[in-house]
Amino acid sequence: MVRTWLGRTCPPVAAFDDTDTDAPTAFGSARARARGRFTRNFVVQGSAADWTLLVLAGLRQAIHQAGLRAELVFFQHDEVIVHCPESEADTVARLITSAADTAAHLAFGPTPVQFPFTTAIVECYADAK
Repeated sequence: MVRTWLGRTCPPVAAFDDTDTDAPTAFGSARARARGRFTRNFVVQGSAADWTLLVLAGLRQAIHQAGLRAELVFFQHDEVIVHCPESEADTVARLITSAADTAAHLAFGPTPVQFPFTTAIVECYADAK
């Protein structure tokens, strides 16, 4: 059983049961290798998702506390789209960076690891890259 940094667990080992006729090799069976790849990826990707949830929660709270009209409208993988009046755009960009920094500290404590986060202020969603 493996866990993300904040404690979510992976699916049970039974999903990767190694009891079928999969022939062993010098590196173990193909199922065992697949399970190993899955569990390593689960820890990395799941911990990144934990961090992202903290970013989104922090951003939502910061927008509310600042009394802004900005709204979170889209999130997928590593993209966050916030719709706001042009007059709030620079403030929202700073809040996003601050939320990312705070999330890194909350999730991982003091660490020299950098969590790069870029923002783009655009008038049309299609221009956001």
